[in-house]
Amino acid sequence: MTEPAEMRLPEGEPTFGPWADRSFGEVARLLGMTPGSRGVVAVDGRSASGKTSFADGLARAVDGSVVVHTDDVAWHHSFFDWSDLLVEGVLEPFRAGGGVSYRPPAWEERQREGSIDVPADAPWLIIEGVGAARTELSSHLDAVVWVQSDFDIARDRGIERDGGDQAAEDFWDEWMAAELSFLAEHRPWDRADLIVNGTLPEPTIRGSWISTER
Repeated sequence: MTEPAEMRLPEGEPTFGPWADRSFGEVARLLGMTPGSRGVVAVDGRSASGKTSFADGLARAVDGSVVVHTDDVAWHHSFFDWSDLLVEGVLEPFRAGGGVSYRPPAWEERQREGSIDVPADAPWLIIEGVGAARTELSSHLDAVVWVQSDFDIARDRGIERDGGDQAAEDFWDEWMAAELSFLAEHRPWDRADLIVNGTLPEPTIRGSWISTER
């Protein structure tokens, strides 16, 4: 597979590489997701970086693993002020060995159906989203993945995902102003056990490009 092109990154985010193509099974083993183990992996990265595709592929590599999206915890609550909800509603019950069935406050207030569910026998919980590896969650995590992406490609992806119109562009710019400041403060890439290149298309099919040097 051809080495991916150099990415344009926000100021302050280091460039990683060189990159090596690995299957999700190999990546799971690198993260300690071995048979009989149990734990929590955070998959962090900027918006539209490929986090969700990567997290879904990783979950499929380890039977029974479950992905929880921070967007669901933060829904109609706050861009980034949601870590207490994630800890109390999801991480602490999982760490205690039980199952999770959590309805964040905004779900109740707005009568959203369903709940955030993790079976008690799930071997690994994968927390996916911007801020999944934020500083105050460090003690709750067993491994951290940073999904790096080209700034312009991620912007195009995100706007198209959100409808591709002017409203989507306006929201993207509003969100990114908050996101860049938040990530510059927390620098989750500094705590990452693995760096993944999320710029490549179809990461669930092609496997994961990981940085071979840190």
